[in-house]
Amino acid sequence: MKNIILGSVMAVAAVASLDANAAATVTFCNNMNSAGNASVAATSGTDFVKVVFTPKCSANVWLVGADESPLLYRVGSASSKGKSQFGGSSAGGAVGRINNCTNTPCDGADALAGKTAAASS
Repeated sequence: MKNIILGSVMAVAAVASLDANAAATVTFCNNMNSAGNASVAATSGTDFVKVVFTPKCSANVWLVGADESPLLYRVGSASSKGKSQFGGSSAGGAVGRINNCTNTPCDGADALAGKTAAASS
């Protein structure tokens, strides 16, 4: 659980710009059977993510994120070995438990639900 929260905090911390365009949800980590990395690249100078970064994901972690507006970036996470959805946003930088997972085991849909439920203001 600590790794899920740390991964979410890293993703929120990596998105520090206020000048952004809305973008689709990006999957950073997709329940790899062993610990691994997934590089995330900035696509232009107006995106929320300005610098390429590589979050370190533990095994069994789902982590997603998306530009929601020029002032908001949200992330969500879940672990296939856990029972909770986590979410966080650039609106205050808070990352926390959102709800119990709706799937057993938790999956990417639960990470997406955590992102969607994260604070937006």
